Amino acid sequence: MASTVVAGAGQVLNSSNPAVVRVRQLIGGRGPEYSPDGWSRCWEEGVTPWDLGQPTPAVVELAKSGTLPGDAATILVPGCGAGYDVVALSGPGRFVVGLDICETAVAKAKQWSEAAAADGSLFAFVAADFFTWEPPELFDLIFDYTFFCAFHPSMRPAWAKRMADLLKPNGELITLMYLAEGQEAGPPFNTTVLDYEEVLKSLGFVITCIRDNDVAVKPRQGLEKIARWKRLTN
Repeated sequence: MASTVVAGAGQVLNSSNPAVVRVRQLIGGRGPEYSPDGWSRCWEEGVTPWDLGQPTPAVVELAKSGTLPGDAATILVPGCGAGYDVVALSGPGRFVVGLDICETAVAKAKQWSEAAAADGSLFAFVAADFFTWEPPELFDLIFDYTFFCAFHPSMRPAWAKRMADLLKPNGELITLMYLAEGQEAGPPFNTTVLDYEEVLKSLGFVITCIRDNDVAVKPRQGLEKIARWKRLTN
């Protein structure tokens, strides 16, 4: 089916956007029992209102900040979609794995990265379920954006447990939070900073830095915060 959604438009992610309404129809948005192949149908129809068509500005800023791990560090981007952020985060000393449950998204990510002439030795894309995938090694850092808020709130403890399981001891989690509110369904589901804290703190995560995302695309300005979490281990 041809899509009327324009990638790169920085669309608002709420029920005022017909594309968001269509996403909810495709995956089911009122409970945790949404269809597992719904995300694939979104990509196949081109209904991807979360897709900027380019790296997230905050990710580009992070990659240039000098605050990311290096020295053969490994980074995971779950729900990577078309892979723009995976490529942006990669670099000398950093190998990035982009994970997505949708094979169509992963195929697009591979195609885009090849067309962009990116250095394919610095990243890889994997089509697998975040909750069951077993990587060959744990990660130094995990980056989450529009991933947490895509899950029904009942799944958030499992999300947090999986983050803890996939990180190396004293690893770091960066969450670019999309703080949706006033939604009767999802995704994105209503989300607050406290929602993250409630599921992460009990697993030993502490916030080391939190700030407004001052480079958010226009329709999402004032709705995003960036938090960096350290998982403390004994």
